[in-house]
Amino acid sequence: MTTPDPIRRFVEATNAGDTEAFLATFTDNAFLSDWGREFHGRDGIARWNRSDNIGVQSNLRIVRIAQRDGVYHARVAVTGNGFNGEGDMAFTLDGDRIARLVIS
Repeated sequence: MTTPDPIRRFVEATNAGDTEAFLATFTDNAFLSDWGREFHGRDGIARWNRSDNIGVQSNLRIVRIAQRDGVYHARVAVTGNGFNGEGDMAFTLDGDRIARLVIS
């Protein structure tokens, strides 16, 4: 399956360290859950980005992706100065942006 554009841009912005482009991949009222830690709106996601993503020089690679019930389930390999390994990300899209991201 081809990776949808918002998810592709999410990965590319992370890997480029481009916070502005990263935040632009989300809707204004997006929701992000990272192993139960919840972040609301772009301000909340910006905090998560500083502590757990671009702020720790994460590099992402999608291992596989599939769509089920309107949600894109991606297995992602992560390297950087934070979490290293593989994890699952479930993306719910709203048009050309990410409305919900659950990391587990």
